[in-house]
Amino acid sequence: MQTIRVETPSAKYDVVAGSGLVETLARRIERVAGKLPRRVFVLTSAPIWGLWGEVFQASFAEPPIVLFLPPGEENKTIKNVEGLLREMARAGGDRGSLLIAFGGGIVGDVGGFLASIFMRGIPYVQVPTTFLAQVDSSVGGKTGVNLPEGKNLVGSFYHPLAVFADIGVLATLPERELRAGLMESVKAGIIRDRALVRFMEEHAEDVLGRDPKALEKVIAASIRMKAGVVNQDERERGLRMILNLGHTVGHALEQATGYKTLLHGEAVGWGMVAALHLARQRGTISRAQFERLENLVHLYGPLPALKLRVPKVVGATVGDKKNVGGVTRFVLPVGIGDAGVVEDVTPAELEAAVGYMLAQAAERHSR
Repeated sequence: MQTIRVETPSAKYDVVAGSGLVETLARRIERVAGKLPRRVFVLTSAPIWGLWGEVFQASFAEPPIVLFLPPGEENKTIKNVEGLLREMARAGGDRGSLLIAFGGGIVGDVGGFLASIFMRGIPYVQVPTTFLAQVDSSVGGKTGVNLPEGKNLVGSFYHPLAVFADIGVLATLPERELRAGLMESVKAGIIRDRALVRFMEEHAEDVLGRDPKALEKVIAASIRMKAGVVNQDERERGLRMILNLGHTVGHALEQATGYKTLLHGEAVGWGMVAALHLARQRGTISRAQFERLENLVHLYGPLPALKLRVPKVVGATVGDKKNVGGVTRFVLPVGIGDAGVVEDVTPAELEAAVGYMLAQAAERHSR
């Protein structure tokens, strides 16, 4: 079991990664909250609750009030948030209530947003159940929902009391979701941790085989990288933007496909392929580094087919949150283990990068 500390100007809390955390959850929450309040809510999805609900409930003397969010990115909406807020109000929620987000990244994003706006803010705890949520979305205090115009355009920075990443729950995670989540760890290595890149290259069989020690090493390294960045730049004024490697094109792919065909990590994987091509063209990485990193992305694939055209994908990048004043900001790797944000990507460069990515997708799915 490993504990990583997040220390920002507005919040200090621990991220705990290990096994057996769900079975002892109530006791662990009491340690950080002082005591369990009268009203404890848990936001989850029906599939997760069906697999782990009994184990979750068993750690509480009094069962929490369960709120359900339908799975799928298309359900990460203002409309669903309003419905959940009303459920909480009808159940007697007040300023002393506590919310537990128990699920994947969508549950975590919506749960954090609920906690930040219900009664103008109540405490909450993240208990992520997918690999992607454990290594990325549960850490750092970003919450939010989507609009038709783009992803995560409504939200807040609101940190949890703690994050408990139970590796044991990954045993029931579908293979596709595990591989998609691992794209965020690939990203973590590319932008900040050369040792993680090397470990993921050399131990892919153990990681994909769900060896607990290998998973714990990758999860802890990914969390430690993100916590270090968030500690320096809580509100994404500068450094934290590097965490968006692959996300400019990745979010555009999600929007262009209506959030229905790609998992977030899969979209980020293809987005990294586009970013790597752009970095190679600009010379921020060498040809050898480009080939090594692109091979790493595909090592944890296969990434799904893309049936899109360049103009549609490029057009969907306009709503990216990193864009300010009409300037397209793009995260590019600088060697291996470093990255930077550029603000002068031309339309032609972006089109070429997206074109390369789509050509790669077509080639890999024609074999």
